[in-house]
Amino acid sequence: MTYAMTETLDEHPAQRLTLATSAHFDGLVAALEQAVPALSDPEALRRLAEDGDWAAFVRGLAWESPSGFVRVATSRPSDLLQHAGSRSSCIVWSLAHHAIAARMIRHDPSTMLHSPLRLAAYTTGSPGTTLSLEVPSSSLGGFGLAKIAQAGAELDRALGDLLEDLGLPRPAALRR
Repeated sequence: MTYAMTETLDEHPAQRLTLATSAHFDGLVAALEQAVPALSDPEALRRLAEDGDWAAFVRGLAWESPSGFVRVATSRPSDLLQHAGSRSSCIVWSLAHHAIAARMIRHDPSTMLHSPLRLAAYTTGSPGTTLSLEVPSSSLGGFGLAKIAQAGAELDRALGDLLEDLGLPRPAALRR
């Protein structure tokens, strides 16, 4: 069986933000994982099945995580890649902000390519820990819809708030 298809190729800008910090890797990882609780999709669905109230679910998340973010996945590529000779420590988190994602998907389901957000923490040859992320407003602004661009700006602010909660200065790219 074959299916008909049309193809569209859209270009949109994206900005990667790299923050070289003086933070110790293990300390920064522990602080982020304390500030952003883990919540898998199956666990979120279980919670929603208990009362079925989306607004209550989102309020509960805000209580657990003041930034609004939850960790939906954690990957530690350096655990595997050390066997290939890598000496860097690296962890990548997928961070979801369900309240904002719910609004974005109503306008364009393809925004879910950018939700959850990815945040990487890694070591280099220099002391400290480097954080890398894509600035949400830079990629979401490319959808050409004001409501999605607004969601990107809200995600920028929420990420800036989270970084401040971790003791880091708010990056210029994530200004309020």
